[in-house]
Formats: sequence, structure tokens, C-alpha cells
Amino acid sequence: MQDRFNTIAGWALAGGIAALGLSIVSAKIFHSEAPEKPGYYVEAEEEGAGGAAAAAPLPVRLASGDLAKGEAGFKQCASCHTINQGGANGIGPNLYATLGEGIAQGKGGFAFSDALKGVGGTWDLEKMDAWLASPRKFAPGTKMTFAGISDPQLRADVILYLNKQGSNLPLPAAPAASGAPDNAGVQSNGAAEGADVSVNVSQATPAEGAPSKDPQAAVQAEKKR
Repeated sequence: MQDRFNTIAGWALAGGIAALGLSIVSAKIFHSEAPEKPGYYVEAEEEGAGGAAAAAPLPVRLASGDLAKGEAGFKQCASCHTINQGGANGIGPNLYATLGEGIAQGKGGFAFSDALKGVGGTWDLEKMDAWLASPRKFAPGTKMTFAGISDPQLRADVILYLNKQGSNLPLPAAPAASGAPDNAGVQSNGAAEGADVSVNVSQATPAEGAPSKDPQAAVQAEKKR
């Protein structure tokens, strides 16, 4: 019985050694390396500062903004803020007429964080855009736990809605598209140049002693000689 067990164990051990040897040999035979030049590259989308794709300038987004979408977007703020005139402060301050006011000032004595107080200045449109994008980046250490609105256009829509609630700041003009040729100017300049040329040609006279291009005048000159 013992001899039979030893035989079985020996065959099992031999099989394991053979399997290990085959795996080593096959790894050497079928070893593959990375190609010197990949067949193609997969490029990630370029991202701007803050890890988000570059957004259009705020004046452009405001010009194409949607007030109704801004009102709908503000609902995610309504759990902490009121926005009606004379509304009470809650977890956050009442936001009526906030744009144009001093940052972290007023609002019925609301206890703003020192981080937001340290920003200073007033709530203009650009600052509000940055605040709504990421309160923690705008004022590191702020008590506000809201992560922000990642969609740049929705931020502009919400800003439009906020502005209508007692602030009414003038909106910046969207930059005009550049690169359009001034065809009118080119045509007018060309016409003026053509007029000058025609006048110069009609008024030009041959220099003294130069041969005339008029055949009859040439004959008369020859007879006088």
C-alpha cells in the first residue's frame, strides 16, 4: 500500500515538474514585446484649468442664456436659500439682490465663513460664475458644501435668473465675430483708385519731342519738315 502511494506521489510530482518546465519553455518561445511604434494613438480630450473642458466666455453664454432654465436650475439651491424679497435666511443666506452686493456682507447678519469674508469685493457676474462652478475653489475653507454646477451654460442661465431677482446688473456685450472681410471698404477703395487712373490717363500729354501715336499728326509734322 505504501509503495502504491509513493508511486502515485512520484507521478504527481513528475507531472508538476513537467508542467512547470513546459510553461517556462513556452514563455521563452512565445515571448512578445511592445512594438517600437504603436499602430495608432488614442488621445484624450484636452481639458482646461480645473479639469473641465474650456467653456465659452461668460458674455457669450449670457447672450444665449435661458431664463426659464435658470429658474429650474436654481431649484437645486432652494433647499438652502430663499430668493424672494425679504425672505428669511436658512442654511444659507437669502439671495435676493445678491449680485452687485458686497461678498459676505449684509443679509440680515448671516454668519458667513471667514474664508468667504476674505475674498472681498462685490458679487459681479464673473465672480458669481466662478463661485457657482466650485465654491471650494473660489473660497477655500467655505462652509458651503455645494459641489457646484459643472455645466457652464447652466451656470449662465442661473446667473440670469439671480440677476432678475432684485439686482438687474447690465449684461456685458458678447464679443463680435472676427475675421469677416470688409468687402464694402475694398470695393469703395477699388472704385476710387479706378477713377484716379482714368483721370490721369485722359489728362496725360506726350512729353516734348516724343513721337505722337496719332498717324495724321505724324504726317503733318513730316510735311512741315
